[in-house]
Amino acid sequence: MNRRFAIMDVFTDTPLSGNQLGVIYDCDGLDTASMQAIARELNFSETVFLAPARHEAHSAAMRIFTPANELPFAGHPTVGGAIAVAVERGIDSVGQGIVVLEEEVGAVRCAVRFGDDAVGKAVKEAAYAEFDLPVAAVPWDGPDETETIAAALSLDPHELSFENHTVSNFDGGLTYTLVPVRDLGVLAKAKPVLNIWNAAFGNHSHNSAFVYCRETVGHDNHFHARMFAPDAGIPEDPATGSAVASLAGAIVAFDAPPDGLHVVRIEQGFEMGRPSLITLEIDVENGVQSGGRIGGHAVFFARGHIDI
Repeated sequence: MNRRFAIMDVFTDTPLSGNQLGVIYDCDGLDTASMQAIARELNFSETVFLAPARHEAHSAAMRIFTPANELPFAGHPTVGGAIAVAVERGIDSVGQGIVVLEEEVGAVRCAVRFGDDAVGKAVKEAAYAEFDLPVAAVPWDGPDETETIAAALSLDPHELSFENHTVSNFDGGLTYTLVPVRDLGVLAKAKPVLNIWNAAFGNHSHNSAFVYCRETVGHDNHFHARMFAPDAGIPEDPATGSAVASLAGAIVAFDAPPDGLHVVRIEQGFEMGRPSLITLEIDVENGVQSGGRIGGHAVFFARGHIDI
């Protein structure tokens, strides 16, 4: 069967940067094995498959696959998928609108805006999408052996942590081990050591490490990050919205922001030559996270058809 597809660059307003996303349209009736095979063939960190929504109030059903497995939720697929669906529904012609995606984690509400960025500055060809976090980040009982974690990242234990940030584990829709490191120099050295990866991060379907520091390349940004998920077929990811959703838990736990709205910008992908920018909004009430949103730009890079 002939199916439409697109390639998007997400968490960027510039083609050939950000995180690549495969978008497969018209997927009603396509089975899981075929979706996994297509995702493996495209070999992006994630590929999404769009089908008609099951609920009439929603915009589309969307499934998300890495080259190795299916995910219940992910950030750059949600941003890119929302913009792709918005274009399909003609929202680009009116400038802005709401898209609700049925993901495995549940219904995810996304606001999509065309023709400007988050502060109203004109951005040619780029759209901006912001989605409500499906859950507030919560701690989980994950890896905490600092020496083993450092070794699995080709680092020394004394290079981990900064200020009061230490290794932590949070689940903001997907589980992540969050590894703070001293500075950009340390972060640049990080490299997965595959033969001890499972010993450090566990032997499960999402044993991923989000490594971050406070030092940044962009003076307006708050954190610099890298994400490694070799067991999911992702040696390194240029931009990881789901990890940023989990990072919200660490920010609230370690930085103790006061009640109110806090906007945090995370840069990622620089070491890969694909710079990305993720905007995280955290709502804090009575000292805990009460809600939040993740947003970013995306651009279309290619469109075509696949024969399957």
